[in-house]
Amino acid sequence: MCQLNWQWEVKAPELNTSIFVIPADFGGRTERGGVKNTDDRIVVLNKIAKQVIDSQRGLHPVFVFPHENHAVGRMLNSAWKNARIRAAKEYERITGMPPNKGFKSLRVHDLKHTFGHRLRVAGVDEENRKDLLGHKSDTSVTTHYSAPALECMIEMANKVLETDPQQKKSLTIVRKKAA
Repeated sequence: MCQLNWQWEVKAPELNTSIFVIPADFGGRTERGGVKNTDDRIVVLNKIAKQVIDSQRGLHPVFVFPHENHAVGRMLNSAWKNARIRAAKEYERITGMPPNKGFKSLRVHDLKHTFGHRLRVAGVDEENRKDLLGHKSDTSVTTHYSAPALECMIEMANKVLETDPQQKKSLTIVRKKAA
């Protein structure tokens, strides 16, 4: 996401939105490309993501999230680490309790896991979760370009916003350490 490019945006006027199609070979992660599963990645925007993207329009001609006029190279940098520390302090200030130990070491990828978990809790079926998370799926990528399929994916992505605001559940990160 830190290298998200306006060129990858595809307008879907019939849905009053747009999606991003990240090419498998854009570079970034490895010499094979920047997308982990080596397929083009379709990114739909729920209501909140659409607001964030729209707020970035016009800031840079190429990159959606520019930093000092270029793309952010990676997310696990000093800015991210400092933000975790500030967030942990703010959490403790607001709740009066120290955050979970994992909170201070939260990785960007953990946010993807949270999205996947919230999709599951919201009742989104496995096939749609796979599509939204960019996992390999039995469905053809071309099916995602139809308006009804995109509309379904956007609807599923918005389900994570429908959680009960009275639920004050925190994210618990469980990692199994290698022996």
